[in-house]
Amino acid sequence: MATKQQQVKSLGKIMGQSRGVLVLNTGGTLNKRYDPIRGELFVPQDNQAVESILAVLQGNVACRIQGLLYKDSLDMNEQDRASMARAILEADEARVLVVHGTDTMHLSAAHVAQACPKKRIVLTGAMLPYAFGVQEAAMNVALSLGWLLADDAPGVYIGMHGLVLPYTQIAKDRQNGVFRTCLRSC
Repeated sequence: MATKQQQVKSLGKIMGQSRGVLVLNTGGTLNKRYDPIRGELFVPQDNQAVESILAVLQGNVACRIQGLLYKDSLDMNEQDRASMARAILEADEARVLVVHGTDTMHLSAAHVAQACPKKRIVLTGAMLPYAFGVQEAAMNVALSLGWLLADDAPGVYIGMHGLVLPYTQIAKDRQNGVFRTCLRSC
């Protein structure tokens, strides 16, 4: 009789997932928590929110979490995006889920699209911190992870609010606080 770990490994090979998924946690609102002493939100230097979301998978999908940057996306610069691209390029995994802040997600997507053309990458995040409500964050991560696993074709996508689209075809509607499809390139 095969062990649970062997069964999961076999399932991954059957589904073409022998290398699994790199989950690159860069920070963003999804990860934010409230500091009651300072009276403000902060991006913690840990993967607690992402680990909590992925725990529901119960080992059925091989995910390797790598923390990087731990910043609000408004504080990210081109050097940070280069670090992100380098981490993706150096990873053995062909599929990468990037947990990222929503404000500059499109800029990072454009950067990694140029730097990492052979990888399948989805950037996701949340408008509401996981610590304040799990639904949006968990749904966006699960949707994006499913998209990654459904195909092997390389490309860079954004997965938010029920949509996973090429990064040039989705944008944050700041007036309504939701990501929407662009009729033309964003």
